[in-house]
Amino acid sequence: MAKARAIIRRRKTIQNIRKITRTMELISTARFKRALGRATQAEAYTRKISELVRDLSASALDVAHPLLQAREQPRSGLLLVICANRGLCGGYNANVLHTANARRQELKASLGELRLEVAGKRGISFFRYRRVRPDEAFTHFEDRPRFEETELLADRYMESFIAGQLDRLDVAYMRFLSASKQTPVVETLLPLGSLEAATAGLAVRHAPARPAEPARGAVQYEFLPDAADILAEVLPISFKVRLFKCFLDAAVSEQIARMVAMKGATENAGTMIRDLTMQYNRARQAQITKELAEIMGGAEALK
Repeated sequence: MAKARAIIRRRKTIQNIRKITRTMELISTARFKRALGRATQAEAYTRKISELVRDLSASALDVAHPLLQAREQPRSGLLLVICANRGLCGGYNANVLHTANARRQELKASLGELRLEVAGKRGISFFRYRRVRPDEAFTHFEDRPRFEETELLADRYMESFIAGQLDRLDVAYMRFLSASKQTPVVETLLPLGSLEAATAGLAVRHAPARPAEPARGAVQYEFLPDAADILAEVLPISFKVRLFKCFLDAAVSEQIARMVAMKGATENAGTMIRDLTMQYNRARQAQITKELAEIMGGAEALK
């Protein structure tokens, strides 16, 4: 009987765990839909910014901007790693951090100075375990990053780059491609390199496919006061939007990973409960058979 009671206690424990994982799965599903909705809402703005910069590029403007100037011999760099504050999301954090650490080793070998900034408690713990202290650590970016928060980072990065204190900026995060596919990447956001590169990463990945539009000729612009002033406004916005998209993609990918992980945990808990129920039934049946045998043996002994 002791074995049957142990099975009952274990089954009850797993049932309680299944309730928790099921609840976390539902919460992650709701957060995923909300994060995906925010990314979809930002799609129209990013698409228009992309079109505007692409049209400016097609105009063959002979203008320069500090954000477009690549350093001949880069000496200082910054690596921003975006991961989660919490675990229980499968291999999400591990994939991002291993990709970021590999790029960090490459940049350390090629640059004289490399600064490290980490967004997410899991990333902070990862580098602390490796005795690496980030220059900046952020824990306030949750599943709903705000543009105002990322804009503060973008302004600081642009000021450092224009002042010559920073030669390149790399961002490691989980890129959201679809609900069934996300991939860890490290993108170089600064320098932009060219007007075409300023639109990289702004492609629509969240909206359904649209029919191809007819080709149109190059757009002609009249600049007032001049093209340099226009670029001085458009390029910083383009960079800020790209950085914001990195945080949005990371938020969506995190919730997908947690939703899938909790769904798998819930299903595994259900399988374990069924197996334990079968074990309990067999143990109980064996116990009853043993008791009947003892009763029948005692009755025979009294004859």
